Amino acid sequence: MNLVMLGPPGAGKGTQAERISRTRALPKISTGDILREAVHNRTPLGCVLKEDMEAGRLIGDDVMIGIVQERLDRDDAVTGFVLDGFPRTVVQASALDRMVDGRGPLVVLDIIVPEEVLVRRLATRRICGECGSNAAVDWLTECGKCGGQLVARVDDSVDIVRDRLAIYRRQAKPLVDYYSTRPTFRQIDGNLPPDVVTAAIDAALADAAARGVHR
Repeated sequence: MNLVMLGPPGAGKGTQAERISRTRALPKISTGDILREAVHNRTPLGCVLKEDMEAGRLIGDDVMIGIVQERLDRDDAVTGFVLDGFPRTVVQASALDRMVDGRGPLVVLDIIVPEEVLVRRLATRRICGECGSNAAVDWLTECGKCGGQLVARVDDSVDIVRDRLAIYRRQAKPLVDYYSTRPTFRQIDGNLPPDVVTAAIDAALADAAARGVHR
């Protein structure tokens, strides 16, 4: 299964993508994690992107397409993947179609959450100051992966959050229009408890995958 998780920042894409990855033995590919790791490790890419990321600006299509193409070419993604954070533009979506051509159905889930709920969620979100992982709900003060201290994200201040959501809204409509006529596209109510959202996603995946078509 090739799965794309759409939805605004704070919609819960990362949490749900982690669950799908575990239950279906698929690699979770988060472009946000890849970019934050590059910044944290001060790679050439990370140094270039640091300012844009901290200001909440989207990264250019060419950079994102190159990152995802390289990741999908690895052996663990041959039989499927869960993509979180890509595509974010129609240009990226078109490139992804070319990447997965011949690799089976592309299922697209769009998680819907009201803006004010997103603002509240993001204002309290934390990440690991060492590895950059988003904090799970059961992590209190330390990262469950590396033991680092949890801190607020620089791009999660209320003003930046609202700017990020405005950018997402502008980008999301043409992207949803691009996918919405496909039989493998589903919208999910993300303003529910995580387990309820997971159950809805499982049902949507079963129905969409059963159609067995790419477009």
